[in-house]
Amino acid sequence: MILQKAPAKSVVWGFGQTGAKVVVSLSGSHLLEQTYIAPVINGIWRTTLKPMEAGGPYTLTAYHSTTNSSIVLKDVLFGDIWLCSGQSNMAFTVGQVINATEELTMASKFPDVRIFQAALEQSKKELTDLAGVEVPWSKPTPGLLGGKDFSHFSAVCWLFGRYLYEKRKYPIGLVHSSWGGTPVEAWSSPRALQKCGLKSSVISEQNTWSSSVLWNAMIHPLLNMTITGAIWYQGEANANYNRDKYNCTFPGMIDDWRMAFHEGSEGQTALDFPFGFVQLCTYKTKDPTDGFREIRWHQTADYGFVPNKRMKNTFMAVAVDVPDEKSPWGSIHPEDKQDVAFRLVLGARAVAYGEKNVTFQGPFPTQAVLGNSYITIVFNQDIKASHEDGYFEICCSEDRKCETDDKWTPVAISSSGLNYIFLEIPPCPASITAVRYLWTDWPCKFKACPIYSYDGLLPAPPFILGVTNQRPTTVF
Repeated sequence: MILQKAPAKSVVWGFGQTGAKVVVSLSGSHLLEQTYIAPVINGIWRTTLKPMEAGGPYTLTAYHSTTNSSIVLKDVLFGDIWLCSGQSNMAFTVGQVINATEELTMASKFPDVRIFQAALEQSKKELTDLAGVEVPWSKPTPGLLGGKDFSHFSAVCWLFGRYLYEKRKYPIGLVHSSWGGTPVEAWSSPRALQKCGLKSSVISEQNTWSSSVLWNAMIHPLLNMTITGAIWYQGEANANYNRDKYNCTFPGMIDDWRMAFHEGSEGQTALDFPFGFVQLCTYKTKDPTDGFREIRWHQTADYGFVPNKRMKNTFMAVAVDVPDEKSPWGSIHPEDKQDVAFRLVLGARAVAYGEKNVTFQGPFPTQAVLGNSYITIVFNQDIKASHEDGYFEICCSEDRKCETDDKWTPVAISSSGLNYIFLEIPPCPASITAVRYLWTDWPCKFKACPIYSYDGLLPAPPFILGVTNQRPTTVF
């Protein structure tokens, strides 16, 4: 297994006879044995280890004084622990990706990236321990990474951990707990949902989920664990359920998980631990009303980018430019999980690890200005732009309201510069008040959106932006 490395401390806990004492020891070839005494209170014992630098292996032993029995865990490493959760695109296994054979063959080359997976369980009350374990702590093997479809092991989680290991050069532990087709409400505690005005049962397209049942069974039992951070791939199930609440429920869930893991680990997991997520990819090529465009926006708490004032210490992998119409798992499940994981790792390196020279965000507009001949959109970084039609729209509205699609008119890019583009101005009898970009479910072909970072690696995310009018006023 892997336990969280320094500067944080790992919490070790278990069950025993109330009133007994458990002696916990940690030993290794280059370590003077550490011993901890943990009393059993209400059937549970726990202790917090001293901070340990990355590496190992160590042996961890728990000896129960009353029963004269012990449990011995061998080949224990210290590194960084990342929790991976969400719905089916997180559950999507390594065996389902486009070059699965190659990825599975490489598994044995990464014995210090270790995996653990909770079993699929629901509960109406918060559980202390997992009701089941799908994959106990293990070194990666082709069989474990390429199990039954949508079972084990998560491709996004594994690739994230593998890419991160290649950069950090020390052990990475991956804890996977996800379930296909699940809405955010099932993963949220009652207190988090109440803050968004929700408490009733949750209905997705295919299943009925009671609120908090997965929080109770698949997240709450993990709270004693000291973790570095979490990554998340979910939102599809909320595209048509509580969609307009997602800008509250998703950030609220993040806040609540942070508080709960911090308290559960006795302050060892950071109160603001880094949280990464995948902005939704695509689903239907010709249906702008399926809710994906709105969910993408709500995933950022309606800022369009992260981190922001509402969602601090977060990072996002934009996936709108990696659609997969021919995926054998359906277009909602793209086979390319490598790009998603790569972009998540860029975010983790910048946000979680503070690497200063890592670009993890695509271009985002700082202003849109209406002139006499064109609309100028200025971005926060240098861009690579292709001049194609159909990606930008302007709102032409007499009442300055832009809620319905009939208020929006497509416009073309007329030219571009180092960090800006010019949009053509179509005939508009009313006021041009806003501009939006990629505002449909399936806006681009594979890696062919019009605006990327200057190196062509990171796409600009979808956005809506108000337009500033700088046209001169005629005085009569």
